[in-house]
Amino acid sequence: MPQPQSIKPLGLPFIELQSVDSTNNYARQQIHAGLAQHGMAFFAHEQVAGKGQRGKVWVAEKDANIFLSLVVNPYPLGLAEQFQLSACVAVAVQDFFLKYAGDDTKIKWPNDLYWQDRKAGGILIENIVTGEPQNSTGKKWTSIIGIGININQINFDPELKNPVSLKQITGKNFNTVELAKELCAILNKHFTLLIEEGFEEIFTAYLHHLYKRKAKVKLKRGNKVFEVMIEEVSPTGKLITHHGIQQEFDFGEVEWII
Repeated sequence: MPQPQSIKPLGLPFIELQSVDSTNNYARQQIHAGLAQHGMAFFAHEQVAGKGQRGKVWVAEKDANIFLSLVVNPYPLGLAEQFQLSACVAVAVQDFFLKYAGDDTKIKWPNDLYWQDRKAGGILIENIVTGEPQNSTGKKWTSIIGIGININQINFDPELKNPVSLKQITGKNFNTVELAKELCAILNKHFTLLIEEGFEEIFTAYLHHLYKRKAKVKLKRGNKVFEVMIEEVSPTGKLITHHGIQQEFDFGEVEWII
């Protein structure tokens, strides 16, 4: 009997690309062409128009970083539970980077990779509704998990506020392909945990490694900058803060001031 799609290993097959606009775009093209399958990973040595959150462009050196996208069927999760997948990926990426960079590695809500107060990587998950309802959780959907991590790069665009790479932290050079394959294995471990055991353990780890938890930070909404204490994140992914009163913010509603 073939294994259910959701428990096929993430990262297999592992496909290396020399240069693409963005690995997420390439993965999307493969899905629409009917050539993608659950677990497939696309690694690029060069990404000329990488995609970040809120339409930002991720600019990085050739052969110096991890540019990786995976195609995932999140069944049995429904679209309303997509934060569970986001948190799962964030915890896996933090777990991977922690091994090399140490305990200062954190998850900045919703899913950026931070070392101290500097950004080491980012995650962009794009969801495609691919068919009619497959079960009680709603329509069938596919996720493209895009991950960018600064590995060997030491010179960054001066417009970037606070970048950092693994080489800057450790002083060492790394094989980006081997690291990307290791990351896939760690992603697979956490994804399997999420699907087979549920969200609780992953959510606990997410909160434990949350950047600036129980600390005061400055946030910006519109033209207004205000200070709050980060309390936690809700199980549905809302940022919970406190400043006289408790407030909740959805992703995209506020911007960090660091």
